[in-house]
Amino acid sequence: MSEWQEVKLKEICKFKYGSNLPANFRIEGNYPVYGSSSVVSHHIDYYVKGPGIIVGRKGTVGKVQYSPTDFFPIDTTFYIEHNLNKVDLKFLYYRLQISGLDTMNSDAAVPGLNRIAAINQKIDLPPLPTQQKIAKILSNYDDLIENNLKRIKLLEESARLTYEEWFLRFCIDGKKLDIDPETKLPFGWKKVKVNSLVSYYIGGGWGEESISDDFSDKAYVIRGTDINDIPYGNLEGAPLRCHKASNLASRKLQNKDIIFEVSGGSKTEGVAKTLLMTDNLLEQFNNDVMCASFCKLVRPKEQCLGNLLHLSFKYLRNSKATEVFEIKSASSIINYNWEAFIKHQDLIMPSHDVLLNFDKKVDVLVNEIYNLGHQNQLLQEARDILLPRLMTNVIDTDELDIAV
Repeated sequence: MSEWQEVKLKEICKFKYGSNLPANFRIEGNYPVYGSSSVVSHHIDYYVKGPGIIVGRKGTVGKVQYSPTDFFPIDTTFYIEHNLNKVDLKFLYYRLQISGLDTMNSDAAVPGLNRIAAINQKIDLPPLPTQQKIAKILSNYDDLIENNLKRIKLLEESARLTYEEWFLRFCIDGKKLDIDPETKLPFGWKKVKVNSLVSYYIGGGWGEESISDDFSDKAYVIRGTDINDIPYGNLEGAPLRCHKASNLASRKLQNKDIIFEVSGGSKTEGVAKTLLMTDNLLEQFNNDVMCASFCKLVRPKEQCLGNLLHLSFKYLRNSKATEVFEIKSASSIINYNWEAFIKHQDLIMPSHDVLLNFDKKVDVLVNEIYNLGHQNQLLQEARDILLPRLMTNVIDTDELDIAV
């Protein structure tokens, strides 16, 4: 068994301060700009040569991120300078994830990562070859996850292009449809209001954290902030809460229901995000599911309308065609005039045979998206189980034949 040594982080790396780069000074470019929790934008110049590690300093304290390219860490972050002769960068990235940096808040008025506490933390460090082997094992999981993410994006793009080809350009499988000169639509198609395609809608709920006689039924709650993450397998953001039986009965999500965000938007994020629920996705939760109070459950009159409604809603949001229904409050929170939207917004309704063909075609894409997302969830869980065991030498990597 290779020899591991106890060292302080400051013996193998330095926590360096990111640089100030206000949003109005950023010029769109190729270099990712890292905030404390994620990539916040891109810029024409970089501050640090990549690859590199970024650690949240203010905001999302202790969040560890990895940039494979040159990057710009802003002043709410630290970036890591490591000793090449002592520690492998990718190994350090994984080791920092289980170092409890998120608990090392300073006592300042604006909490931030306590840099002194962080660099004085002790860790067990194996020889470089062992570090590289551990990093390779964990990177294999992340590479699979990243590949799945790319496939999901391609499938989402395919669904979007299919919708636009069929319902904007009136071209199906490469064949242009004949247009009725009166309606300006393909023969047998028509424009309808949203409410004519919806059988039921209701605002979501939040319930209580703890179970009681009144709040006896458990269900996961999907919020507007969860909508973009769930197709990628990130289900952990949706909390499991306790609800009144009657509230859950009227809000329990079913196959082809749509979650529609009606409140809580911001200037940068907007409102009206949507998520299509399927049996495939619902089965990935180990309990009932409902949407949160700032969203609505929208149930189509027929399940075959689910994909059409969802992609129509996404197109209208992305094209900013429905910003007229947004209500901007004095507090900068954006709400949505749902009743006006369903009453006045036109959608294109195809003939029934076209609708069925479209739904069948898109179903294949949506189910593959959710399958890949579920694969990522399982890969993340497996990686997270391995991570502490590898880092504490519970699993002896000397016995593993892994090329690095």
